[in-house]
Amino acid sequence: MPSLDKSLVAGLPMFAGFPASDLDEILREAQPIRYPKGTAVFQQDEEAQSFFILLHGHLRVIKVTSDGQQVVVRFVTPGEIFGIAMAMGRATYPATALAIVDSIALVWPAVVWPRLVAKHPSLAVNTLQTMGGRLQDAHTRVVEISTEQVEKRVAHALLRLARQAGRQVEQGVQIDFPISRQDIAEMTGTTLHTVSRILSSWEEQGLVTGGRQRITVRDPHKLFLLAES
Repeated sequence: MPSLDKSLVAGLPMFAGFPASDLDEILREAQPIRYPKGTAVFQQDEEAQSFFILLHGHLRVIKVTSDGQQVVVRFVTPGEIFGIAMAMGRATYPATALAIVDSIALVWPAVVWPRLVAKHPSLAVNTLQTMGGRLQDAHTRVVEISTEQVEKRVAHALLRLARQAGRQVEQGVQIDFPISRQDIAEMTGTTLHTVSRILSSWEEQGLVTGGRQRITVRDPHKLFLLAES
């Protein structure tokens, strides 16, 4: 297959400081794959045969608990590495990753991971930093769910999404991928009814706008004050 253009990934944090020759070598092991909207990149408990970097699009990562409850774990945005089960000592994927818009990812066979990180230690270091950030985010969400009222949890969730994938528009900061009220409910440990009530109230107050899919935070400062009050 033709060589991948390293300019697509050279600026990503995962490859920060990599010489061009090292990057070329790593990319020779990968292939780009397109995932149409609604398709699964991988399924929870499926054998982890690959790891990925998202080049374009957005993914929703969900986990189904033993009692059948679905939880939105996080969203994957362009430039992120994901599906790195082998780096966590797992043989299977701990959750399901779904394309919420048409998406493209670079895909490496899982079997090359030990060799790549042995030859390029910076890859392991950068991956650990990424995993550490996600662990910190998970801890923060656990504390919020355990100690905060639901309105603050929803505010924190929207602010995190706006920082992660916000796009400045005339009305404010738009979360630049489709997200439903059910998604927010699953992220914050509450019900769809409660999230709908809160967002409807915030729309009346001019804090947020958005139909059923794209949400815009119209006043991030006021939402921050609400979250921290």
